[in-house]
Amino acid sequence: MKNYSVNKIRQVLSERGLLYPLDVALVGATGVGKSSTLNAIFGEDVAKVGTGVDPETQNVQGYLINDVFRVHDSAGLGDGLSADQRHKKNLTDLLLKTITINEDNTPDGFIDLVLVILDGASRDLGTSYQLLEQVILQCISSDRVIVAINQADVAMKGRHWDNIQKKPEITLLNFLEEKALSTQSRIKEATGLNIKKPVFYSAEYNYNIDKLLDHIVSHIPSERRRELT
Repeated sequence: MKNYSVNKIRQVLSERGLLYPLDVALVGATGVGKSSTLNAIFGEDVAKVGTGVDPETQNVQGYLINDVFRVHDSAGLGDGLSADQRHKKNLTDLLLKTITINEDNTPDGFIDLVLVILDGASRDLGTSYQLLEQVILQCISSDRVIVAINQADVAMKGRHWDNIQKKPEITLLNFLEEKALSTQSRIKEATGLNIKKPVFYSAEYNYNIDKLLDHIVSHIPSERRRELT
């Protein structure tokens, strides 16, 4: 993780009187690339990346690489009804977890932000919308929810991706911009959640990771999470 991002997060947390570290829940359907996103953010292999059919994350796993930023990687949905119900409960428990450090014993929410990862190569985002509506927004306020689109490199089935420069050509770039706006609109229709335009990136090729980090920093709350609804 670049020093700029670490220092910026530390500065914002200090200015706003927030707790260290910033705790972010990472959620999304199976196969969206949560583990590869973690590795891209931290700049090292902190999470095992699955390449087969079995998901690598079966429950919530926390990753603390420095004193200001900690990510909690939850199991992906889409592996069957029974597994999904178990994963939803684990996520609910995480989002409702509290920590008490105040003299008046007032509990603060443990999780500061939720980062929802979508699959840039998929048009079927029903599982993610359901997760937002039925779980996430029932536990945390919408201004603490961030949405990002991974796998930008295969959004057009691999076409118009420059493998040498490791970035999209203009045709794919325009497609991704339209997809981000469309996703923003569809989330509003499906969940009522008003979000900023999602950032698109490729964890595999380390494309737009800086913008993803900037997106996270821009969503750091102005105060501690005192109410858990």
